[in-house]
Amino acid sequence: MSILVCGGAGYIGSHMTATLVENGYDTIVADNLSMGHKPAIWQGAAFYNADIGNSADLDKIFTSHKIDAVLHFAAFMAVGESVENPAKYYQNNVVATLKLLDTMLRHGVKKFVFSSSASVYGIPKTTPITEDMPKAPISPYAETKLAVETILKWYSAAYGLKYVALRYFNVAGAHETAKIGEDHQPETHLIPLCIHAAQGKIPVLKLFGNDYNTPDCTCIRDYIHVVDLADAHVLALEHLLHNGESNTYNLGSQNGFSNKQIIETVKKITGLNFPIEQVGRRAGDPDILIASSEKIKKDLGWNPTKTTIEKIIATAWAWHSQNPNGYSKL
Repeated sequence: MSILVCGGAGYIGSHMTATLVENGYDTIVADNLSMGHKPAIWQGAAFYNADIGNSADLDKIFTSHKIDAVLHFAAFMAVGESVENPAKYYQNNVVATLKLLDTMLRHGVKKFVFSSSASVYGIPKTTPITEDMPKAPISPYAETKLAVETILKWYSAAYGLKYVALRYFNVAGAHETAKIGEDHQPETHLIPLCIHAAQGKIPVLKLFGNDYNTPDCTCIRDYIHVVDLADAHVLALEHLLHNGESNTYNLGSQNGFSNKQIIETVKKITGLNFPIEQVGRRAGDPDILIASSEKIKKDLGWNPTKTTIEKIIATAWAWHSQNPNGYSKL
């Protein structure tokens, strides 16, 4: 089986590529390296410097390989930037995805796993969050994810495309070999920012908000290990390859950890202290976001094994401590 991974040089895409190669799949990576890193591409995968919004780039790949399915991670993901520059996000996350889907159909490929986001729920009124809860995006980024989910529903009905859309909660951690990990520029995620502060790469960690309706007054999030996430994609892929029906699933650990808990656990794991600056809330940050992942466990048999926050942070620390400059020196 030949699988195309769009965005396979990025954080999640590179771990997906590693998992596919490790599971014996013929794996092809398409990435324009605007956000990804060439050294992150797992050995054994074929690589094309290609843009999913460029039909000629895609045609070259689909004519050179007999692609059985596509996994799509090639999206911009900075919520704040999406508010400042929504055109960039709609062009890449929606328009380019349409070009990818149309190219797939033109080449007879009708199996698609989509990287969606829990941000489609907006600010939910209750937790844990189930897939049937109302969708109320509060950023252009989240709107683009929901827009593609809607496109997939209608492409499935009209053209026979079969898809699985996976709504991620907070993805963290790194491959246990520490060969690949999280390296975003700029970084906006709490765990790598804590580690950067511990390493002295940033002068202070900003803690947003201390007036949330939670036990320690900081917001609570559901963290899922990136390898557990990749394993869920393999199950979704195999479901489609065995002619399974289209569906949408949450991906989270179903455990909530507060920002203060994350900070203290990073200090414990690294053995390093770092300064913290308390600042005001960010607009649109809910008090608590915790997934219900019971649907994918029941339907596809997903069984995450790296659900403790200590395990997640330990693998992240191993990557960052062995690669203090990220991929820049690799």
